[in-house]
Amino acid sequence: MPVRELSSGIYELDIDDRMILATKNMIPGTSVYGERLITDDGIEYRQWDPSRSKLGAMVLKNFDIPLETDSTVLYLGAASGTTVSHVSDILTDGLVYAVEFSPRTMRDLIQLCDQRPNIIPILADANKPQSYAHIVEKVDVVFQDVAQPNQAEIAVFNSKYFLEEHGHLMLSIKSRSIDTVASPKKIFKEEVRKLESGFDIEFEVLERKELEPFHEDHLGLVAQMFVDDEE
Repeated sequence: MPVRELSSGIYELDIDDRMILATKNMIPGTSVYGERLITDDGIEYRQWDPSRSKLGAMVLKNFDIPLETDSTVLYLGAASGTTVSHVSDILTDGLVYAVEFSPRTMRDLIQLCDQRPNIIPILADANKPQSYAHIVEKVDVVFQDVAQPNQAEIAVFNSKYFLEEHGHLMLSIKSRSIDTVASPKKIFKEEVRKLESGFDIEFEVLERKELEPFHEDHLGLVAQMFVDDEE
């Protein structure tokens, strides 16, 4: 079976001329959300469904994914851990702090963490990064997928607390959580403007693409914290 590494720890499997997105399974023999397990040459892979994962969709939309095997990641909006589990597979020598607000959903996430020691579950409101500042260290990447009206603000607040200089922000912007009436393109433009110049820290937006057909009215975005080295 042909296997191609698309990015660090992220693979494309060619099965009967059908391309499947996958990560190497950290816990062989164990499925997290009912995904297909595929073994090739002694290595087990977990199929990654992009329709259930904004990050998976960003991979298939050809974003340059700033994750390495030893990255430290703050994941905002972890839910029950569908995407977090794939991030865990990628970070074989790294760590992911998984922030989720819902106690009910957190129960599922904690069960996942029992098997995966590189996930640190945090029950908290992503609007209040100070509430988990005693837990989270500086990170290389902030990934955010939250259905809140102040998505750019949440991303910036957390980046101010936790993102390393020149670190990367990966953001899934859900337009309908911000405004149910306005044009998604108008909303996306305004959120990008906020990131680039609307706060006391700024980001350079490296890539942005809508995530259709996997996720309607969503914009994927990768940005890098702007630091003036001459100061």
